[in-house]
Amino acid sequence: MTDNARSDTTEGWWDGPWYRVRTDRFVASFLPSAGEDLDAVCNVDVEVRLTDGSRWSATVFTVAEVQRLMERWAQTGEEAGGRYFWCSDGLIVREAGVVNMAEAISGALDEGDFEQILQRLDNG
Repeated sequence: MTDNARSDTTEGWWDGPWYRVRTDRFVASFLPSAGEDLDAVCNVDVEVRLTDGSRWSATVFTVAEVQRLMERWAQTGEEAGGRYFWCSDGLIVREAGVVNMAEAISGALDEGDFEQILQRLDNG
């Protein structure tokens, strides 16, 4: 599916509400909250467009954010009192920030897990 050569070229820029990160293999379009520190992003939707033109989506969470949500749900009663967490196109990463998240996406491409993690979007 992909070239296994790791990308060294990365650039980022704002495009309206989206923060886009381009590498040699993909453009990841993150949708952080208005005014959110990009280095502190811990829960964000992302659309990834590979160089073959295919589009993929995911919600990226840090481990700490999953823990925070489950603790909150234990108090509110959601998700069986915080007993579980699930997301159909969820990617859980160790470190916060869109750059770290883009690196995790690149790693998923390297490992061959990308298509199992992200949800393919209709290109039509």
